[in-house]
This record gives sequence, structure tokens and C-alpha cells, in this order.
Amino acid sequence: MATDLKYQYARLNIAEKLIAINVLIFIVTRLVSVLFDVSINAMISWFELPENLMDFISQPWSIVSYAFLHGGFGHLFWNMLMLYFTGRIFMNLYSQRIFINVYFLGAILGGLIFLVSYNLFPALLNANNALIGASAAVSAVLIFICTYTPNQEVRVIFFNVKLWHLGVFFVLVDLIQIGYSANVGGRLAHLGGAFLGYYYARNLLKGKDVGAWFSSFLDYVANYFKKEKKAPLKTVYRKPTSNLKKEVNNEKENHQRTIDTILDKISKSGYESLSKAEKDFLFKAGKDD
Repeated sequence: MATDLKYQYARLNIAEKLIAINVLIFIVTRLVSVLFDVSINAMISWFELPENLMDFISQPWSIVSYAFLHGGFGHLFWNMLMLYFTGRIFMNLYSQRIFINVYFLGAILGGLIFLVSYNLFPALLNANNALIGASAAVSAVLIFICTYTPNQEVRVIFFNVKLWHLGVFFVLVDLIQIGYSANVGGRLAHLGGAFLGYYYARNLLKGKDVGAWFSSFLDYVANYFKKEKKAPLKTVYRKPTSNLKKEVNNEKENHQRTIDTILDKISKSGYESLSKAEKDFLFKAGKDD
């Protein structure tokens, strides 16, 4: 069962793997909360992105981990649904490595926009306590494909819509919501992710990969934590030199004796009387000499 699940997971593309991870984290946190009577807020407090700069310094990993947490099923469902469809289009354009760059850099920039804005405009963002959700990362992927292939049409319910129309719609929704939404910090994070997606795509159209440094960083981290398997220590028994010499001499004598036997056979019955093994042995002996 475990092997089968591992095989099925390996077959997924990177977007589908991220969806699986997000869903798994959502289910596990709810199960732990119910089974062990633990508050979900207390459980995720070390992984959500705090609004206070000093709190963030004490948990810097939250600039990425917050994107794997969701406040409810609806929050998770719409983010993962959008990630699934945008991920499929993305994979037809670029590699999974580029997708990883856009997704995680979108989450990081969105988180940084949230942090900076909250600390610069506390009166504006006093409704926010912390940031969770993959929305900034998903926005980055969405706006990337909308920028890279703006005129590609997708089916939305009963209508075909160009991708750039879809991108403009989502950006406008976030801009409008800033004025009166309780989740102002989240809206700003979406815009941060959207900007990253737009900037990345525009540069790729010019032949420049602005996320290459991030790929190199991930490779460095992966190599750093990769533990090389050390071969177990073996006890080697070294035979006395005199015995080794005797074995070598015996081997040479046997080798020469076999050659002499084959040569005698040739002199008596001709070369064609030799077997294939004898011919191969004689040929190899000639090359070694």
C-alpha cells in the first residue's frame, strides 16, 4: 500500500504534488486538533507568517511555511483548484524547475509585502494577525501564464476568456478589496505574488531567467543535506608475501603449460582442430604478450 502510494505520488507533476502536500497538511492538522484536543491556532502559530517584524525574526521559516496553511476548507479548495488548472497550462510552457521558482518566489515576495506593509501602515492593517494560505504563490503562477501567453483562451463556465482578461480581473478584485476588506494584508500579499509572476514572465520573454539564483540556492541546500552513504569498514586479510609469490608463479606455470599444450595440438592436427575456447585463449595470450 505504502509503495503504491509512493509510486502514484512520484507520477504527479510538481503542481499536483504541492496540492497533495497542502491537502495532507490540512487534514493532519484537523485530525491532530480533534484527537489530541489541541487548538489549531496554537498548532500553526509557529508556521504562520506573523505581522510583527520581531516575531518574524524568531521564526524566519514562516516566510515559506505560511503558504502551506489554510484557514478553512473553502480557502484550501479554491487555492488548490486554481493551482491545478494554472499548473497544467504552466507545464506546457516551461519546466517544473521554473514552476518551483515562480511559485515559491511568489510566496516569498507576497509574504515580504505583507510584512513591510503591516509595519509601515499599522492603522491600515490592524485587522490582520498573521498570514496563511497559498494565494500569493498561486497568484504568481496565474499572472505568469497570463503574461506569457496573454491571448490563449480558457473555458470559464460557459464562455471562452483570454488569459490576460482573467489576470486583469483577479488583480482588480484585489485592488478594490484593499479599501474595505478585513484581509487587507492578504490582498497585498496576492498583489506581491502577482507582480512576481508578471516580472518573471516578462524577463523570460526576453530570454532572462530572473529565478536562476533561486534554483542554484535550492541545489546548494539539497546537496548540503544529502548524506553520502559510507561503505562499511571491512577487515582485509593480507596473505604473507611468500605465499603470494608462490601463487603468482603457479599461475604463470599453469598458463604456460596450457599454451604449450595448444601449440602441440596445432603441430599435430593443425589450427582448425582447436576448439573455440582454445582459439580464444591463444588469441588472448598473444595479446597479453
